[in-house]
Amino acid sequence: MLQLITNDNFVSVYHRVLLSNKGPRVSVANFFGNLYDLDEALSKIYGPIKKLLSEEIPPIYRETSFEEFMAHYMKKGFDGSNSLQPFRL
Repeated sequence: MLQLITNDNFVSVYHRVLLSNKGPRVSVANFFGNLYDLDEALSKIYGPIKKLLSEEIPPIYRETSFEEFMAHYMKKGFDGSNSLQPFRL
């Protein structure tokens, strides 16, 4: 999502983990956000920040709701492909 709102100024990198035999691997996922009003959180619209756009730098992504983004992300699964592709203009 950071890549979408910054219009590719901050590009997400593909990353992976190489396992070693030194012991178990532990991963911890952290999610931060205000979910007091879930309907409001899901319907919030995200798009490229307007101050980062100009005639010379047009938007790369269309605006989308968090709900639409997450629905696509969960449906797509972890196949290694870019989850932002359907949101490109």
